[in-house]
Amino acid sequence: MIIIGGTATNGIDENLSKLISIPLLKVEHKIFPDGESYIRIPQHITNQEILVVQSLYPPQDKHFVELLLILETLADMKNNKITAIVPYLAYSRQDRRFKDGEAISIKTILNAIARAGADVLIVIEPHKEEELSYFGKEVKIADPMPELAKEVSKKVEKPFVLAPDRGALERAKRLAEQLNAEYSYIEKERDRDTGEVRIKNLPELRLSGKDVIIVDDIISTGGTMIQATRAAYDHGARKVISVAVHSLFLGDAYEKLINSGVKEIVTTNTIPQDLSKVTIVDVSPAIARKI
Repeated sequence: MIIIGGTATNGIDENLSKLISIPLLKVEHKIFPDGESYIRIPQHITNQEILVVQSLYPPQDKHFVELLLILETLADMKNNKITAIVPYLAYSRQDRRFKDGEAISIKTILNAIARAGADVLIVIEPHKEEELSYFGKEVKIADPMPELAKEVSKKVEKPFVLAPDRGALERAKRLAEQLNAEYSYIEKERDRDTGEVRIKNLPELRLSGKDVIIVDDIISTGGTMIQATRAAYDHGARKVISVAVHSLFLGDAYEKLINSGVKEIVTTNTIPQDLSKVTIVDVSPAIARKI
């Protein structure tokens, strides 16, 4: 078995190699003057079980094409089994047609990864598990909640885990079980006339004096997390910690989160970060449990 480190790994390939004592080979990579990517596997590998590590954080399209180039090159070398480890799976949120004529982006992405030569896919905390069926082959979901919970436990005294909507409730439950804490979710409703989203239900008394941990799969613009933070403080929270598996922090999302009252953010290294109030947790142990 050998690990192939792609062009967008954020150190996960190196961490995984050390953790499971499997050799790592980095791809050769450069950008041509016209912006196209050059990929080369620096030694001939055949009849091997291969683990390819490539995250799809921004620039997503570039990293996706590079993943396909790596996979097909390894497939051409006639290897026994190729596992694509994609810590952050871009395009996951476009998992159905919201309007006629829209592309189901995640379907196209997963079909392409399968056709390029991946026999197995390992992902970290997908947006929706059911969308992974588009891959059409074996899929493994690596759960980083034990590692996230270990880090969060250092920062709270009276934890209460809160999901920002019903869709994140199962995720909140997993984290709460690790922390031996209560958990719930915010129920929201949309005004049909104005389009305004408002909170319909929140457990008032149970948040009084608690350290509230708001957990979601991804922070993008931060809007959902900010709304939940304000609601938690309105109902007596002592402090709020934000937990997300994947954190993009688009635009001024980080500043808005901190200004809303989030004391700290705990996230993983599926996407590179270098921000003062963000603690990074390595997902390599979660991946190792699936190999």
